[in-house]
Amino acid sequence: MESRCLTGSGNQTGQVAHRTGKKFNRPITSARYELQQLLEQHELLFRQMEGIMVYIEGLVSQIPGSKEMKTIPGVGWVTVAGFLAEVGDLTGYDHPQQIIKLAGLNLKENSSGKHKGQSTISKRGRPQLRALLFRCVLPLVAKNPEFQRIHRYLTTRQINPLKKKQSLIALCGRLIRILFTLGTKRISYNPQKVLSTVHLEPIAA
Repeated sequence: MESRCLTGSGNQTGQVAHRTGKKFNRPITSARYELQQLLEQHELLFRQMEGIMVYIEGLVSQIPGSKEMKTIPGVGWVTVAGFLAEVGDLTGYDHPQQIIKLAGLNLKENSSGKHKGQSTISKRGRPQLRALLFRCVLPLVAKNPEFQRIHRYLTTRQINPLKKKQSLIALCGRLIRILFTLGTKRISYNPQKVLSTVHLEPIAA
C-alpha cells in the first residue's frame, strides 16, 4: 500500500510537472522569438546607420574647409555637416560674430527704465544651430583638454566667475570662432592657439 501510494504520488507529480512545463514553455518560446527579432532589427539599423555615416562623410568631406574643421578633437562629421547645413557657405560671412548672432548666442541686456538688468542670450537665431552647438560642447568639455581648461577657468576665476551654463554658452561661441577660422583659412586645429586667445591662470602643480 505504501509503495503504491508513493508511486501514485510520483506519477501525479510528474503529470503536474509535465502540464506545468507545457503551460510555461509557450510564453518563454514567444519571448525568445521576440528578443531575437529585436536583436536582428537592431543589427539591421546599426548597419544602415553605418552606411549613412559613410555617405555623410563622403558628401561633407567634399566641402572646402570641412576636413580642417573635423580636426578638432571631439568633433565628428555629423557636427560638421549639421553646422554647415545651418550656416551655409562660410565665405558669405565677414566675421564669426555674424554666425554667433545667427545662432542666437549674442548677448542682450534685460533692462527696464533706469534699472539695468542681467545680460542673457537673445535666442532670436536658429534654435537647431544653437542645440547642435550645445550637444557638441558638452562632450568637448568632458574630453577635449583645451575646452576642459577654459571651462574650468571661466567657472573658477576670481573675478566674475561664470555659472556652468554661462560657461557652456561662452564655449559655444568659442567653438563657432574655431570652426569659422579652420573652415575659412583651411588650417588644422592647434591647441596652443586655442589657449593663447584666453588669459588663463597657471595650472597648480
